[in-house]
Amino acid sequence: MSAIAETPFDALAGDRLAKRNALVLAAGQALAGANNTVIVTTGSIVGAMFAPDKSLATLPISMMVCGMWAGTLPMGYLAKRFGRRIAYASATIPGALAGFIGYAAMLRGSFWLYLVSAFFGGLYASSHMSYRFGAADTASPEFKPKAIAYVMAGGLVAAVIGPQLVIYTKDLMPPYLFAASYLGQAAFAVLAGIVILTFFRAPGGAHFTSTKVGRPIAEIARQPKFIVAVVCGVASYALMNLMMTSAPLAMFDCGHSVGDAALGIQWHVLAMYGPSFFTGSLILRFGVARVAAAGLVLLALSAVVGLAGVTVAHFWTALILLGVGWNFAFVAATTMVTDCHRPEERNKVQAFNDFLIYGSMAIGSFVSGSMLAHFGWYLVNVVMFPVVAAAGALLLWLTLRERARAA
Repeated sequence: MSAIAETPFDALAGDRLAKRNALVLAAGQALAGANNTVIVTTGSIVGAMFAPDKSLATLPISMMVCGMWAGTLPMGYLAKRFGRRIAYASATIPGALAGFIGYAAMLRGSFWLYLVSAFFGGLYASSHMSYRFGAADTASPEFKPKAIAYVMAGGLVAAVIGPQLVIYTKDLMPPYLFAASYLGQAAFAVLAGIVILTFFRAPGGAHFTSTKVGRPIAEIARQPKFIVAVVCGVASYALMNLMMTSAPLAMFDCGHSVGDAALGIQWHVLAMYGPSFFTGSLILRFGVARVAAAGLVLLALSAVVGLAGVTVAHFWTALILLGVGWNFAFVAATTMVTDCHRPEERNKVQAFNDFLIYGSMAIGSFVSGSMLAHFGWYLVNVVMFPVVAAAGALLLWLTLRERARAA
């Protein structure tokens, strides 16, 4: 079914379809997110083991982000042409390939083959990170923030099973560290695809025969609200990725164990998705701008803690604050994006938004490895402050502008 025939809200069904899809996509997010958590947890450590130069240690994470960047626009096209269900299910292929190629890379000790695995993992991530929009498509305006947040909450399960998979399987195939972990990664992708194909339902097309093309993307992108939404999304995701990518290797360099690093990422991902149970309610009660601002403040606080020390407690606290800050800012930014397009424009606008976010992440990921190798954990934290300040200033400008127009 073409996504052009899909509806943003079925008035006859109320939010029953949206609630169903949000639960299904949350389950898919749990499995698919665990797939990518394997790369996040092990990527910089494997990079340090296999890379010809230590400054390339975080390159696997960068390649994953490049895969996310490369996959956003094709995912938007597939969703528009064939519907979200087929688009999401087809992403199982790169998700499984990421695991199988990663397994082969561990056996061969090949850094370059591992980069290919990470890239396929990124292609897969571009699919499951758009689940939040799939839930919003069928939701009423009142339920939309909650639908987005519920899907993001699926990552809470991913935060548990992903790192635990690494911890319990990393030594199952000696002497090949993490080899079994990547076979498990492939299994998660297959399971997520089965869940989506079996239970996800796009809205009925009988009510919708519109073939409107919508406004040009340049016109939509000039809207002040869209600009601020993208900046907040870029700031939250790029900064989160910068610190998250560097933290496992920084912990390893400070004498902490692989288990400590894996648990640090687990606490971080729990903090990323745990607040999703109430983020939507917070947006409805306090407004999207205030929740986004709170997220930016927490991102800055994570850098403050990161600068305060290098004990396990400092790393874990910084990663927890980073996760909660990302959740507030990113869910708020996503909600703002859904208010900037018409139903017939949603696929291209959402894909363009993610293309900009993951593009900035890719740049930050490439920079993080060299930054950590040459300047250390200190600079990784310092660079967060000017980015947060710039995003906060734009958010304040939009808030004052909307208040002036309402007066």
